[in-house]
Amino acid sequence: MVIKKLQLLLLLTLFGISSVFAQDAKHLKQLQQQFVDLRFGMFIHFNIPTYMDADWPDPEASPALFNPTKLNCDQWAKAAKSAHMTYGCLTTKHHSGFCIWDTKSTDYNVMNSPLKRDVVKEYVDAFRANGLKVMLYYSILDTHHKLRPNQIQPSHIEMIKTQITELLTKYGKIEALIIDGWDAPWSRISYDDVPFEDIYHLVKKLQPDCLLMDLNGAKYPGQGLYYTDIKTYEMGAGQRMQKESNYMPSLACLPIQSSWFWKTDFPSTPVKDAAKLVNDQLITLNNDRCNFILNVAPNRDGLFDDNALAGLAAIGKIWKNEGPVAPIGDIDAPIISSNLAKNAPANSSWSDDMNISDFANDDNFGTSWMSNPAVKQPWYEISFKRETGLNTIVIAESKANINKYKLEYFAGGAWKPILDGEKTGRIKVHRFNRIWANKIRMQILGSENTPSIAEFQVYNEQR
Repeated sequence: MVIKKLQLLLLLTLFGISSVFAQDAKHLKQLQQQFVDLRFGMFIHFNIPTYMDADWPDPEASPALFNPTKLNCDQWAKAAKSAHMTYGCLTTKHHSGFCIWDTKSTDYNVMNSPLKRDVVKEYVDAFRANGLKVMLYYSILDTHHKLRPNQIQPSHIEMIKTQITELLTKYGKIEALIIDGWDAPWSRISYDDVPFEDIYHLVKKLQPDCLLMDLNGAKYPGQGLYYTDIKTYEMGAGQRMQKESNYMPSLACLPIQSSWFWKTDFPSTPVKDAAKLVNDQLITLNNDRCNFILNVAPNRDGLFDDNALAGLAAIGKIWKNEGPVAPIGDIDAPIISSNLAKNAPANSSWSDDMNISDFANDDNFGTSWMSNPAVKQPWYEISFKRETGLNTIVIAESKANINKYKLEYFAGGAWKPILDGEKTGRIKVHRFNRIWANKIRMQILGSENTPSIAEFQVYNEQR
């Protein structure tokens, strides 16, 4: 009787964990749909780079440079309204570390500039007063505070947490926090150097309805959400969504001018053509469940140039917001934790000579393990140095091919089942209640062609 009661309690506990996770995923999907339904917004790159004619300025530049004597965030908001935009997103801190809000985390901030005004507060107040939603941009890379590759200290992570806490507690409801400078080839700060999962949970704790977007997910397949609530595409960097087949909630960004921050030639240089922006970008992207954010850079007075204002008004004459876009597809909650399988010892059944087992856990989606065609029941295996807790396995293929498989774990001297899988998509996400294992194995029971795995990933999510 006691054993039966314990078994029932365990089942109820596991069901409760599963139910809570499902509820969270459902809530996230609602927020993702609401975001893409916004269709069109304004990026605003405004910071120390505005005064140095460079997107990446000297990280020791004096706060005295930041002096927008005619700063008028209401002008920005009305310009956004003229283009029928629905929200704005302001660069609270860019890569050189200058904060344009009243922060207690560093002296390198706007209150020590000639302006001595909280720009973030003026921005959120103006946009809300004009009926627009507000989002914030924040850079993890911070060259002024030496938060860069191979130099990250615990104090840096505490600074990040303090700054994000300020941004999400002092300014009311923030629809999304767009993060940059993380896991990018040019920043080289990994999701382990600054633990993504900790920051993600902090954001959700402070504002459960705030989406977290990371702009640097280009290396990850478009069919899966890795380290972001929304797939992002920086079009100026050559990133492009797979059109006419996208079912993910997405964001694409471009500047209306030639670069992100204001340059001295902007007033005399034509902005991008309004009709092309509407027809080639905005409409096309919206039709594929992708929100479009167009950057407009304020000048050194803190105002938009006349040609930028005219360009936004021209967009508004051509395009009207028609409301919700097509529903997003059934998608898995994002991967947010560290990959335990990365570079771990790997083994497999007989493989193709040039595509051996370690190519499937090298954190590179451009390489793959491939079974030798002669093998009838291929298998792939990851070993851990010690017994390891895990609750998520992701199989990422170069092309959707494998359609029937088993996942097993080795513990206590024997192989034990995790699940039988029949997912057919390119990214196969499996979440289950935590187990402890020395090894993980995938047995491939069915595939359309020779089985191949780009990345076999293992996670122990905080849940």
